[in-house]
Amino acid sequence: MRETPEDLKELQALLDASLSRSTSHLRSIITTKSTLTAEQLTQVLTGMCTLALSTVTAKGEPRISGVDGHFLHGKWHFGTAPGAAKARHLAARPAASVAHLRGEDLGVFTHGTVEILNPQDGEPAADWPELLAYFKDFYGDDGFDWENEVVYYRLHPHWMSVYAPDIAKLTAAS
Repeated sequence: MRETPEDLKELQALLDASLSRSTSHLRSIITTKSTLTAEQLTQVLTGMCTLALSTVTAKGEPRISGVDGHFLHGKWHFGTAPGAAKARHLAARPAASVAHLRGEDLGVFTHGTVEILNPQDGEPAADWPELLAYFKDFYGDDGFDWENEVVYYRLHPHWMSVYAPDIAKLTAAS
C-alpha cells in the first residue's frame, strides 16, 4: 500500500460521495455490505490490474481498449504508446472511464479526467521520477526508452464505485 493517510481520506470521501450521487438502482446493488472501504480497496488493488479504458473519438464515438493499470495514491495510472489511438483521443478529449473486473468478485468503476505524466513536449508531473522508479521496478529496466516509447497517464477521478459481494473472499485472495 503506497497511500498516505490523506490519500485514504480523499479516496474514502470520493467513494462515499460517488455512491450518494448514484442512481437508486446502483445504490440497491452497491450497499455497505457489498463494497470496500478506501483502505480495503488499496489492499486489494496491488500490482498491475488490467483495465478496460474508455475514450471518445472526434466524432463522439466510444472506444474501449485494455491497459495495464496501477492503483497508486488512490488513483489509476496507466500507459500506452504515444502513437496509439487512445493516446490521440486522450490528448484531444481527456475525459475517460476505466473498469477493473475480477469475475463476479470485484468491479471498480471510475470516471474522471486524465493528466499526462511524462509529456514529450512539456514538464513531467512533479512525482514522475517516483512513478518512473515504480514502473521500472515493476516491469524491469532493460534498455526500454521510458521517455519516448510510452506515455503515462493519471486518472483524476470525479466518480468511483466498488462492487465486492463477498469481501472476506476477496480480501483473503489478496
